[in-house]
Amino acid sequence: MSGHSKWATTKRKKARIDSARAKVFNRILREITVAARMGGSDPEGNPRLRATILKAKGANMPNKNIETAIAKGAGELEGVTYLELTYEGYGPAGTAIMVDTMTDNKVRTVAEMRHIFSKNGGNMGEGGSVAWMFKSKGIITLAKDAIGEDALFELVTDAGAEDLDSSGTEYEIKVEPDHFHALTEALEKQGLKPLTAEVVKIADNMVKVTGDDAEKVLAILEALDDQDDVQNVHTNAEFDQKELENL
Repeated sequence: MSGHSKWATTKRKKARIDSARAKVFNRILREITVAARMGGSDPEGNPRLRATILKAKGANMPNKNIETAIAKGAGELEGVTYLELTYEGYGPAGTAIMVDTMTDNKVRTVAEMRHIFSKNGGNMGEGGSVAWMFKSKGIITLAKDAIGEDALFELVTDAGAEDLDSSGTEYEIKVEPDHFHALTEALEKQGLKPLTAEVVKIADNMVKVTGDDAEKVLAILEALDDQDDVQNVHTNAEFDQKELENL
């Protein structure tokens, strides 16, 4: 869990720095388009779309952009058709990596994935090579000043959360994917706006990396995260927070 938190924290810091870049919006727009294509344009009947809209609003995306992406996904407007593909492999120090992508060109994307893995000391594997190490979990974060810990614990426990971690600079709530949407709705009803809310893949067992290995692993994770077709990067690498801040 801690490994996920620290890599996720790094990504959030990076996202804040990059927030003015079109790439941040483009990723969310792709997610909205695919969610609408798979489950329809009504957020009330499409939990995936509802969660993605929440992410878009968290990134301060204009409603017009959201509405246009939904219309494209639903076929009401002409748009690109994206394929959802997940790539698996190993990074430096034997760390496992999973990469979720959305692409309109599978040949281009797989070639770029292989190049990034190879260039950064990793190896891309076959489907299923590392997926068995990960489980899907809903992760929601809240600012510490949004609500008291006791009140939050009672609220999220009643809504199906399995864990509340208050040891970091933000509250982090873990929930099974089946209860994810009910939990986000419970928070919204109380006027609580999550900093992040997404279903991610978390490794059952983490691999702690330090020193040069940590720097190399972080380099491949950042290179993958920077690739235009990539939506999410998941790893079992666990970093020391103090060391991570100095990299």
